[in-house]
Amino acid sequence: MGFFSKNNEIISYTIDKGETRNLAISIQNGQVAVSAPWYCSKRQIDQIILDKKNWILKKLREYEEETKIKKSNLEIKSVKVFGEDYALNISYKLISNPELNLENKLIKIDLPVKYRNIDNTRIINIILEKFYKRLSEKEVELVMEKTRVSLGFAPDDYEIKEISGLLGKFIKENKNIIINPQIVKYNKDILEYVVLHEFCHIKYKTHTKSFYKLIEKFMPNYREIEEKIKGLF
Repeated sequence: MGFFSKNNEIISYTIDKGETRNLAISIQNGQVAVSAPWYCSKRQIDQIILDKKNWILKKLREYEEETKIKKSNLEIKSVKVFGEDYALNISYKLISNPELNLENKLIKIDLPVKYRNIDNTRIINIILEKFYKRLSEKEVELVMEKTRVSLGFAPDDYEIKEISGLLGKFIKENKNIIINPQIVKYNKDILEYVVLHEFCHIKYKTHTKSFYKLIEKFMPNYREIEEKIKGLF
């Protein structure tokens, strides 16, 4: 894989060197492919790319237009962010790595064109999982600090990681709290309740009356939120 950059325009290309006598450029599945003699230097290849730059960009744009109607099977779906539906839009661009941007109620994922003609379900799921993890790291930190100030005590540490069938868990052995990053799919009051619930386990190991009185003191409507959580699993 090689890269040619000129005036903020980047062209990535693959090189196949062999016994061929001539240097040839072609567009294959939205990628620039260079076939060159074995002795051809990168400087020579870049010069040919520069000479053919307008033709290359024109062909890449044509390829984009011709394949625009090919939609990802995930484009018509939506994903949850704090209880609201965000439309998921997939597009393909001349980039090296996938990119995700959040715009109003839209999640835009840009993929390199090499993913266009393959089943991209797995890569989309990986991107979304990373998005939830980053978002949860930010939001959980804020709720943790808010709860610490309210209660006047805190766990020794906390961790954000997947927990099967649970949104949160208190580890009494080391007084740590685990929060499932999937929690940011649901309303923020669920995140606040789960964090408060696990904080209260620092003081009360089991679900005693005193445990729920402490929760009720800081969240009078906690029963409503518990009903919401029951419907999630």
